[in-house]
Amino acid sequence: MGPIMKGDNIAHRLLLFTSRVVRMCRALEADFASRHVMHQLVRAATGGGANYEEARGAESRADFVHKTSVAAKEVREALYWLRLIQQAELVDANVAPLIQEANELVAILSSSVKTARRQQIRRAESGERQKQGNARNREQRTGNDNPVYWRAGAAREQVGGGERPS
Repeated sequence: MGPIMKGDNIAHRLLLFTSRVVRMCRALEADFASRHVMHQLVRAATGGGANYEEARGAESRADFVHKTSVAAKEVREALYWLRLIQQAELVDANVAPLIQEANELVAILSSSVKTARRQQIRRAESGERQKQGNARNREQRTGNDNPVYWRAGAAREQVGGGERPS
């Protein structure tokens, strides 16, 4: 097995959650309602893990935020279908552990999205401060608080208005 990478734990938990959902769905009755719920649950549960894997390979922080948000929504939908199975008593198996795991996964994924968004905002603000600092540095180097362009060799003639500093 390769080195442990960031996000391996959550990816593993999503895989286990999905496999437990698939195994539970095999126990559902073959009637119309049960089949419909089973298809929706399997689609949502597998979508959560698949989207998280896509997020791990994201090309940007914004891409990561988007794909992780989609993963959280999918797991939240799976949670709905699990609650319906429990409420309608569509299966004899104990669904409570799957509901608990789905709740935890939604919380983890949502927290990951919030953290990534905060970091995205911080980086954007840091970039703005950097740009402002660069502009101030240029002004200090030229000795002019009003950035105006001067014609080369022109005595006291300024392009753009204002007065040339002495």
